[in-house]
Amino acid sequence: MKIDKKLIKELKEYLEEFGLSEIEYQDGSKKIKVAKNLVSNNSITAHKPGLTKPKVEESGTKIVSPIIGTAYLAPEPGGKKFVEIGQKIKKGQTIMIVEAMKTMNHVPSTSDGEIKKVLVQDGEAVEFGQTLVLLK
Repeated sequence: MKIDKKLIKELKEYLEEFGLSEIEYQDGSKKIKVAKNLVSNNSITAHKPGLTKPKVEESGTKIVSPIIGTAYLAPEPGGKKFVEIGQKIKKGQTIMIVEAMKTMNHVPSTSDGEIKKVLVQDGEAVEFGQTLVLLK
């Protein structure tokens, strides 16, 4: 089997671009997995502020990211945001965009409600299943 160095390099770049620890690609019988060598030393990371965010459970209807990518709160840089805190929204209304591999994916609201809190910043990397917005 010939090793596709160009594909491996491209996958490595995706790791860095999206802040991932590993990525897997499959094309027919060919399967490639690229992962970072993560060495954890909790005594060091525990003293560095901003590395970990404490998880705080909040009540409300959660709208989560359907994919890994970069969240954008407006359709274009400097544009009007899709939603604001306190705004009433309908099921299916776009709340933000998550860009993955140069594709802009609109994230729809999963229910009617009022925006209680937006939990991500514009341009922030998001994970699959990460809560993006809370509804009242």
